[in-house]
Amino acid sequence: MSLFQGKSVLVLGGSRGIGAAIVRRFAAEGAAVNFTYGQSARAAQELAAETGSKAVETDSADRDAVIAAVRASGPLDILVVNAGIGILGDALDQDPDAIDRLLRINVHAPYHAAVEAARQMPEGGRIIVIGSVNGDRMPVAGMASYALSKSALQGLARGLARDLGPRGITINVVQPGPIDTDANPADGPMKDLMQSFMAIKRYGRPEEVAGMVAWLAGPEAGFVTGAMHTIDGAFGA
Repeated sequence: MSLFQGKSVLVLGGSRGIGAAIVRRFAAEGAAVNFTYGQSARAAQELAAETGSKAVETDSADRDAVIAAVRASGPLDILVVNAGIGILGDALDQDPDAIDRLLRINVHAPYHAAVEAARQMPEGGRIIVIGSVNGDRMPVAGMASYALSKSALQGLARGLARDLGPRGITINVVQPGPIDTDANPADGPMKDLMQSFMAIKRYGRPEEVAGMVAWLAGPEAGFVTGAMHTIDGAFGA
């Protein structure tokens, strides 16, 4: 397959899980892919070697580092922002500095990355942000900050769709539900609770999320922008 032959792609947060699946999908379809990573240096180097992509160490909590990574990638045809963290626990007990860091990674980084990419992005470019079904629905306690951050991405997409639409640049949010990753394994302690909310009684696969991202980045999705695309087995239904 060569759907993205000659396209320049940057994936922020691409070393593991959903991000790695996205890197593999674009690389397999002919794109020139760069991706950033934080602490997973070994996984990043192995993925880069496997896919022929380039791994760039970047702290997504550092606004200037994020902007620099996007700028150094040159004119991008496709930007995917996948980097994100979650914090569990009673909001009354959580460290304010940790919450601020979550917001820098989950909200500030997508905003600044998208704006910086748009400065050099050609007509018809694509910006895709990985959000969460928890931006629409939060059925359990202890994740208020995470839900806040993922809801913020919806406003980001709607607003930038207006700003960038005249150039044919689209921006969309992909909202996964429970996906089988290191951070939330399908056989983990949350399995029974998560599946109790779902119509399809299994966790999603990272490759399924990557497939939705690839469609949004492709030619058939040129009229799709400012929208949320949920892939969750009806977790949020």
